[in-house]
Amino acid sequence: MPIQAYNPTTPARRGMTSQDMSEVTTRKPLKSLLKSKKQNAGRNNTGRITVRHRGGGVKRHYRLMNHKLEPGTVATIEEIEYDPNRSARIARIKDQNGLYHYILADTSMSKGKVITSGPDAPIESSNRMPLANIPVGTQIYAIEIQIGKGAQMVRSAGTKAQLMAKEGDYAMVRMPSGEVRRFRLECTAAIGVVGNVQHQNVKIGSAGRNRRKGIRPSVRGIAMNAVDHPHGGGDGGAHGVGRTPKTPWGQLTLGYRTRRRKDVAGLIVKSRHDAKRKK
Repeated sequence: MPIQAYNPTTPARRGMTSQDMSEVTTRKPLKSLLKSKKQNAGRNNTGRITVRHRGGGVKRHYRLMNHKLEPGTVATIEEIEYDPNRSARIARIKDQNGLYHYILADTSMSKGKVITSGPDAPIESSNRMPLANIPVGTQIYAIEIQIGKGAQMVRSAGTKAQLMAKEGDYAMVRMPSGEVRRFRLECTAAIGVVGNVQHQNVKIGSAGRNRRKGIRPSVRGIAMNAVDHPHGGGDGGAHGVGRTPKTPWGQLTLGYRTRRRKDVAGLIVKSRHDAKRKK
């Protein structure tokens, strides 16, 4: 899928690009699989801003996704649709019982294609099955972390993981970040690569386009006064932070580890930071 450029009618348009929607087959989603989505502008239930730089944006409906197709499902792809809530495209499928579902669309999906889910599914692109049934070296996406919970990893546009090996009750999977991680062989995954591969190459081009996405402006700490940010103050001009980088509330940042990894300590075989350390 190529990237679509604009005529340079304005300075913003000169550097702006957008996705090519040629693979999208319909602009009208299925009403029964839509849910209203409220814009909270980054605020929690008490009204405090817990995520900064959020607000405004165009109204959107959430598409009810099915990330865990039941074993034995045989479905036909009816439409490929745009989803405003994620970077990947979604596919509207109709199973053998006449029920409709939304699933992630990969690069090989098209109208009329038949996909299968379950241990007996053929080893073909877009089919979903346990890791135990997938050959080593296969590219996969939409991987389960907990058995039966549904796909949680490798769901963004253009991403893919690779099944590296199988040892005992676990499969070794190389993630898009370079991390090698262990998954139970009973966890399911889909074969292929998530669609909309060129998403990362899209250039926003203008501030207004970000506002329509619900992203509000962000001010650099170094441009603030000393009372407003640890990076603030000084005699003006371009200069560095002058100290260890911190958040507005004094928490260390930019490389400082703040997350506890006890829950995955035994599952990560190779850290995604190892390659960076060697450099």
